[in-house]
Amino acid sequence: MQVLISYHSDYGNTRKMAEAIAAGYKVADGAAVIDLKLVEMTGLDDLTQADVIILGTPVHMGSMAWPVKKLIDEAGKLWMEGALEGKVGGVFATGGGFGGAGGGIEQTLVSLHSNFLEHGMIVVGFPKSLPGYADGGLQWGPCGRSGNHEGMPAGLSDGSLVAARSYGAHIAEVAARLID
Repeated sequence: MQVLISYHSDYGNTRKMAEAIAAGYKVADGAAVIDLKLVEMTGLDDLTQADVIILGTPVHMGSMAWPVKKLIDEAGKLWMEGALEGKVGGVFATGGGFGGAGGGIEQTLVSLHSNFLEHGMIVVGFPKSLPGYADGGLQWGPCGRSGNHEGMPAGLSDGSLVAARSYGAHIAEVAARLID
């Protein structure tokens, strides 16, 4: 199985979440080929070749980071071709702004889901029964609070990384049931 985990990271927090998701995926499916790549280095061929696409972003002013949106806009060509239909998708985000999870993180995750669903992808949520959900999860996917109370970068909690690892394992299990 080909797995693409593509992300944009400003301070390294989204990268840490991506690495934790990859680690969880590898534990659940040691045979998967995981391509962990910056969204700026992700091309349309990467998307079409992957069986599973996991996309991550920091929250920028209540929405996804511009490089992630740019990739989504470029993938509009693939929508016309139906090239992503039936692929398994997942999303994650980090947020450092004001608010419990980082201002706009839920809205960002929902927006990413919406894009995947428009492509006809099968999107995997984050069940509350998984480890780390209470500390770093929403039903949309794992999220990492990466800022302090002043809105400045502060790093991720261990709970956010536990959530990311368990989400990676969960997507691997779901993908194994769907793709064969």
